[in-house]
Formats: sequence, C-alpha cells, structure tokens
Amino acid sequence: MLGRIFTVGGYTLLSRLTGFARDIMLAAILGAGPVADAFFVAFRLPNHFRAIFAEGAFNAAFVPAYAHVHGEQGEASAKLFADRIFTLLFLSQVVLLVAAWLFMPQAMSILAPGFGDDAGQRELAIELTRITFPYLLLITLVTLYGGMLNVMQRFASAAAASIFLNIAMMATLALAVFFPTAGHAAAWGVLISGFLQYFLLAGDLASHGGLPRFAPLKLDEDIRAFFRALGPATLGSMGTQVAMFADTIIATFLPAGALSALYYADRLNQLPIGVIGIAVGTVLLPEMSRRLTAGDHVGAMEAQRRAFDFTLLFSVPFVAAFLAVPDVITRALFARGAFTRGDAAAAGATLAAYAVGLIPFVLIRSAVSTFYARKDTATTPVKASLTGLAVNMLLKLLLMGSLAQVGLAFATAIGAWINLLLVLGFAVRAGYLELNRALTQSVLKFALVGVVLAAVLWLAAQFAAAHFGAMAGRDEAALLLLVAVGALVYGGSILALFGMRWLRKLV
Repeated sequence: MLGRIFTVGGYTLLSRLTGFARDIMLAAILGAGPVADAFFVAFRLPNHFRAIFAEGAFNAAFVPAYAHVHGEQGEASAKLFADRIFTLLFLSQVVLLVAAWLFMPQAMSILAPGFGDDAGQRELAIELTRITFPYLLLITLVTLYGGMLNVMQRFASAAAASIFLNIAMMATLALAVFFPTAGHAAAWGVLISGFLQYFLLAGDLASHGGLPRFAPLKLDEDIRAFFRALGPATLGSMGTQVAMFADTIIATFLPAGALSALYYADRLNQLPIGVIGIAVGTVLLPEMSRRLTAGDHVGAMEAQRRAFDFTLLFSVPFVAAFLAVPDVITRALFARGAFTRGDAAAAGATLAAYAVGLIPFVLIRSAVSTFYARKDTATTPVKASLTGLAVNMLLKLLLMGSLAQVGLAFATAIGAWINLLLVLGFAVRAGYLELNRALTQSVLKFALVGVVLAAVLWLAAQFAAAHFGAMAGRDEAALLLLVAVGALVYGGSILALFGMRWLRKLV
C-alpha cells in the first residue's frame, strides 16, 4: 500500500511542482486584476463541478461498486457495468455542457453576481467559461478510466494526468501575445489539457483492460446500487467544494484581487492536500474495499491507522510553515511581474487562514474511506459534511465584512474541522476505528513537533529579514534558508520523539 502511495504521491508532487511553475507564470502575466479574476471564475467553475461530481462523489461510489462486481461476478460483468456507467456519464455531461453554453449569461449572474457592476469583466468571464467548460466532460471520463485502473492496482497514469494541465497552460501563456488577452491564453490551455489527459488515461486503459463502450442502458441491481451510493456521496463530497464555490461567489463582491488571493493561497494549500491527503485516500479506498470484501476487518482498520500516521508525518511541516511564515512563501513564489508584494501579502494572510484547517483537509479522504469501503455513503459522511458546511457558510457571512477573503478561508478551515471530527466520532461509535493509546500518543507527538517547528521557522524568518534585507532575491534566499532549517529541525524532532523503530514499523 505504501508503495502505491509513493507512486501516486510522487506523480502528484511532480504535478504540484509544475503547477507552481504555471502559477508563477500566471501571477507574472495576469497579476491580480480584473482579467485575472475573470479567468479564475472561468477556471474554478468546471473544477468545482469536477471535484464534487467526478473525483469526489463518483470515485466514492464507483470504486467500491466496480471492485465488488469484479470480485464477485468476474471480469465480464465488471466490463458491462463500466460500459453502462460510461454511457450514462457521457450523456449527462453532454447535456450539462450544452446547457452551460446556452445559459452561461444567466449562470454567471448567479455564480459571479459581483461582476454585474462591470459589464466588460462579466462578458470576459462568460467568454472564458465557455472555453473552459468542456474540460469538465473530458475530466469526468478521465476520472472513470482512473477509477477502473485503480481497481486494477494501476495508479501512475491517473496520478500523472494533471501534469498535462500545467504544461498546456504554460505553453499557451508563453504564446499569450497571440490571444486577445492572457486570460484567453490560459483558458485555452485548460481545454487543451483536458484532451491530453483523456488520451493518456484512455491509452493506459486500452492496453490493460479495454475502454468502456456505449451500451444499452439497463437499471439492473448493480447500477441501482451505484446510484444509491452516488447521490449521498455527492452530498458528502460537497462540503469543502461548496464552501470554496461560495468563496468564488462572495469574493466577486470584494475589491479586485480578492479572488486572486484566494486562488494563489488555495494553490499552496493544495500541495499537501494533493500530494499527501488525496494520494493516501486514493490508495486507501480500494485497499480497504478489497480487505473488507475478503472479511479482513482488522486489516482494514490497521491500514487506515497507518494511513493516518503517514499523512500526519508529511503534513505537519506544511501546517507549521503556512501558519508561521506564509508571507515569506508567497513573496518568494509569486511577487514578480504584475503580482506585487502587496498582492503577495494578501495571499499570505489567506494562506494562513486556510492552514488552520489543513489537518482535516488532508485527513478527510482517509477518514471517510472506512464508510465508503463499506458502501455507507448515504448517512454518516453526509451528516458530517452538511453540518460542517452549515457552520462554514454561517461563518463566511459573519467574517467576510471585517476580514474579506481571509474570513472566507478561515470559515472553510473551521468547517473542515467540524466535518473531520464528526466523521471520526461516527467511525469510533460504529466500531470502525479505535482511538487506542498508540494513535493518541502519535497525535500528541505530532502536535508538539509542529509547535517546535513553527517557532523555529518564525525565528529563522526574523533572522533572514534582518540580514537579507538589502540583497537581491532576498525572499527566495529566505525561503531556501527556511527549507533547510525546517528540514533539519523536523527530522531531528521526529527521531527524538518517535524513534527509528517507529519509522521502520510505519514503512
């Protein structure tokens, strides 16, 4: 399982690194003005739908169902099941795409009402969203193919696919002079990447199992079971995405640059979420589904506990850094070209607010796996998600006036904590998770290491500010210093508190 996690995490890390290169280009070329805000609306809308319906809900319902059909009924039945799901997905996405193209002006009035005061920005957002929206159809099929490959224990191509998004956008941004605006260049890069990702996954699946084909629709018991799981899974996966969707809507009422600050802060926050949280959750779900199908409940519980430890081991440094020195990070990465130091400061403050909820962000995929693997998508995850969402939305309304986009990010973090704590509580009550002494001690040790690391990083940042103030590239030099000091302190603290034996046992 850990080998597969490293495969997914390694490719995801490469995707995030190329993503940073892409975001540096975006910041330098687009800046944080009206054109940038219009593009980020166009970029985030299909991505929110993708995260809710494709990667989130669909994976939660499809992977256990496909694994069950494959294990109980054989490969032929699994192939027919996948063919019917493919047909339904394709038809539904085509209908959604046509509706989006036809009614985009009306949709924009709802989804970005703050653009109503600027007719030019509103028209630009509509035009860019019409370019990017077909990406949703392509990435939905990519998600289906990736789920099938994951059940086959093939994770590499699905994890590597998003690298094409970054490469395509960097290529079109490099040619931005040939487009009406830099926003158009970035939007076309998003669409081109959808085709590239599709062909990568389609090629892998075609050579190892065969592509799904159109099939006559028949609502047999397996299909009905899939839809019974899909509806609640959609509600269960909506929490964070609806909250971020609300951020996009509310931020259109805030001063220019608020959407950009949210975007760049979220991009940094997504590094540990994607490389660690999603990678572990992606591997853990089919692993637990396989063990539970075989009746190995103890093994499934142990796999989840090890996933928690592994996730925390790699997440704590990000939490400490994002809380202690967010301004240094955003200045070093983005403060150049059209993106000013003031823009970087706004993004840094937003990043610190997101970091308050980083632990639940990275753990939630592994936490809900124990329910999804048991095909419980209808009750427990939905209750936790909707409760967290309700608190999140209430806090957004209370904090947006005084804290602007920082308040929106902080509300999202608090909602994530409520979601995670409820999921863990329900899992303990159902007997799916044991909060034993080893797990409790591990959490307390990680908390202590995080506090020590945050304090050291803050002190190192003060040293860098005092000694690097006049040199060129001072922010980049400060960030390199923090990385070196942080790695030494964190590695030493882990060895001191956990010991080499714990590390060997984990790996």
